[in-house]
Amino acid sequence: MMAMLVAQSAYALDVVYPKKNEVELASPTTFFVGNSDVDKVLKINGEVVPVHKSGGFAHFVNLESGLNEFVLESGDEVQIFKITNNQNLFENGMVYKKVFSEPRAFVTTKDNVPLRSTPIDGGINRIAHYSKDMPLKVIGQTGAFYQVELNSEKTAWINISHVEEGGDVSSAKLINKESSNDDEYYVFKFEFDKKVPYVIEGGYPFVVKFYNIKGEENETLTFTFPLAQKLAGYSGKFEDNTFVLKIRKFPVIKEEKPLKNIKIVVDAGHGGKEIGSIGCLRNEEKDINLLIAKYLEKELKSRGADVIMTRRHDDYVDLYDRVELANEKDAMIFLSIHTNALPDTMNPLENTGTSIYYYYPQAKALADAIMKNMNEQLPFSNDKVRKGSLAVVRNTNALSVLIEVAYLINPEDNAKLLDKDIQKDSAKAIADGLEEFMKN
Repeated sequence: MMAMLVAQSAYALDVVYPKKNEVELASPTTFFVGNSDVDKVLKINGEVVPVHKSGGFAHFVNLESGLNEFVLESGDEVQIFKITNNQNLFENGMVYKKVFSEPRAFVTTKDNVPLRSTPIDGGINRIAHYSKDMPLKVIGQTGAFYQVELNSEKTAWINISHVEEGGDVSSAKLINKESSNDDEYYVFKFEFDKKVPYVIEGGYPFVVKFYNIKGEENETLTFTFPLAQKLAGYSGKFEDNTFVLKIRKFPVIKEEKPLKNIKIVVDAGHGGKEIGSIGCLRNEEKDINLLIAKYLEKELKSRGADVIMTRRHDDYVDLYDRVELANEKDAMIFLSIHTNALPDTMNPLENTGTSIYYYYPQAKALADAIMKNMNEQLPFSNDKVRKGSLAVVRNTNALSVLIEVAYLINPEDNAKLLDKDIQKDSAKAIADGLEEFMKN
């Protein structure tokens, strides 16, 4: 029998989403998620909606342009929702474009500024993250982005809110380069006479490109390091005018205890004021994430791992503080635990199961191994390993993945996620996948 704690009695019509009875959206579709009395017929605009044995339900609807009215009935209880679709107001906008007659010098105004491959603020298009005062040669503008010239063949894009005019974009000079290594890292240092734009391509072999370098072909200095083993994390940043690249060596693994002494950060997603998604039964994602994360901590420690938790209680922790903690502790693995939700354009009844996100290629094999074990051991379908531009998986120092155990807004998944045995089994499957990755 499932050991569940339902936050609210199912013997009333409780609509979890939409969160208000009158809302405005810019979407041609949306959905209703909530719970109701399993012994009463639930209807939305006269259509019978199936109710899961737990009481949870989800129902996908189309929206006309303008005002849409929905009547929800469960027995004698009636609720009315008014949803306005303003999608037409956001379409067919003109995009401002301009090419400058002469290149202009700009500098970044803060740390962790994303350089993108396309002039779009989102998606999988980040190619670098720059610290404050990075000089950039700007040759044009598209919408809210400046076009940055890296060399004669390659350009990129940066949000105009992250830069200001100024600085020096004359060609830089490479003064010195040196390398060293110890038991844990290969270290490479490139000293220039000033900061220069760069892109860490990673991969096998490991490639970093520096731009605007005097005396190099196409003013591009390409550094190639022939990695002979799995990549276990790296960092690259400017310290004054010296770029320091550290590549972690993959540790020697003991077959019988592959996680022994491996530093692993377990991140329970959301927390405190940041609730995350809300399930059909009104359970909050932050609480389920923490329960699974604690089971995972116990499982990993039993296998000899050195585990660091980003939170142990219902506390708010900033996304970048989670990453910073992992880097401060020099963790090799970063596992972020979540339960999934959806945008208004997707149907909760057609989306179910486990999905795992990575951003950099170095972490894909880890994501694949964890997914294999979760798919074999848990009563959830395989909702795929995906590349995703999420803050915690953009951490390169560690092998970083975000695990969406299942969909909290899918009635069947929701009920299973509340089963403590399944929560424990989820932790075991993740740990098994991690061990498989380390040994393989």
